[in-house]
Amino acid sequence: MTNRSVSISPPSLASAKHVAPSAAARTKLLLEGPILPTLLRLAAPNVLNLLAFAGVITFDGFFLGRIGTNALAGASLAFPWVMMVLQTTNSGMGAGVSSAVARALGAGRRDRADALIFHAFLLALAIAAIFSTVLLIGAPFMFRWMGGRDEMLADALAYADVALGGAVVICVSNLLGNTVRGTGNMSFPAAVLIGCVMVHIAISPVLIFGFGPLPALGPAGAGWGIVIPFAGGSAIMIWYLRSRAIVRLNFRGVTPRWELFADILKVGVPGLINIAITNLSVVVLTGIAGQLGRDTALGYAMGARLEYIMQPIAFGFGTAIVAMVGTNWGAQQYRRAREIAWTGAATVAVLCGTIGLIVAFQPGLWIGLFSDDAEVARLGTLYLCIVGPAYLLFGLGLGLFYVTLGVGRAVAAMNANAVRMVASAAGGLVAIYWFDLGVAGFFAAVAAGFCLYAAMLVHAVSGVETPNAALATTS
Repeated sequence: MTNRSVSISPPSLASAKHVAPSAAARTKLLLEGPILPTLLRLAAPNVLNLLAFAGVITFDGFFLGRIGTNALAGASLAFPWVMMVLQTTNSGMGAGVSSAVARALGAGRRDRADALIFHAFLLALAIAAIFSTVLLIGAPFMFRWMGGRDEMLADALAYADVALGGAVVICVSNLLGNTVRGTGNMSFPAAVLIGCVMVHIAISPVLIFGFGPLPALGPAGAGWGIVIPFAGGSAIMIWYLRSRAIVRLNFRGVTPRWELFADILKVGVPGLINIAITNLSVVVLTGIAGQLGRDTALGYAMGARLEYIMQPIAFGFGTAIVAMVGTNWGAQQYRRAREIAWTGAATVAVLCGTIGLIVAFQPGLWIGLFSDDAEVARLGTLYLCIVGPAYLLFGLGLGLFYVTLGVGRAVAAMNANAVRMVASAAGGLVAIYWFDLGVAGFFAAVAAGFCLYAAMLVHAVSGVETPNAALATTS
């Protein structure tokens, strides 16, 4: 990062007076606590986030698989787009919110942190409107390109119309949750999210299959199973930030300021695009797999669902990385910020790599959850055997992505992910149509893309330069 890349204001005695004692104690932990224990302490509540996302990923597929292969395949077409809304607002734009709040508190500017929350709320409404409009209009065309036909297409649209139409509750809940995470409080947002998913798991079977006088809604029921709990989560986050949090959401007396939007967007937009690219890569690769037949597309989709588990793992530690790196960067403790960065990224890599090796040797543990179709299971197994070992490097890349958010250099992560998507897609097409390597060659190209992704992010983070003290003071 060049010296012009980040503008940091040092803490001042005047602004520090406005920081509540609980906020000061939490900020002190981020600035002075032992790195690995503090990282684990902050990430521990986010294990609940992992379980929450695993619940959405696993149980939706399990329930819809009971309806039939077409319902499962149709939902698999819509699923990457729903996950894109969830993840771009939770760990993309949401991480931009966390980073801005953490840097404001690290610099001792409580008033700025409060104002950022109102701006995050406005961004949530705007992002939701864009997502719902664009994705609902484009869904029929996108799903057809991905291989959706007849009943499979109808099921995909039924699921997407509800889940994407209700994007506003997902966006508000996630962005406001990240304002709390930016203060170092990981427990409350994790509790809200796990509560949403527990409700989702409880009501989805009723909505999908019907119960008593309630009609069976099929795939649309799975969509309502997401929207209803997140509506409750949004209400809870607004209440908490209005009355209980160490930072406050105020609707009166706050004038929207472009400078505050920019502070969020300079990290949030590249982060959002990065997460969007991750989900678009699944869409593109599903489309390529679909050219080889429905079973190949479904086999790939079942294997790739595990990558949506990797991302919550990274998010669990990543939110702690953003808070710790951002706070230390804001306080000009650059050496400590770097130590946190590499410690956090290595931890995510080890966890993802362990899961990858387990499913590479025992793929039935994952694939068996979704389908008993022999050919789908064979192709999903092949995918995990080839790609599973590369999850170590995928995890390293994901961990370093959050490092770039913490220091305000998310463009590098966005570019690396875009290169990964293009390399995997182009490599897959070359493997299939040029070298005639078939499905195995296509899967190998996906694994190679993960390796390239990690290499580019290691280079990007290693090249981050420390802003000089004179620039930090004058800015």
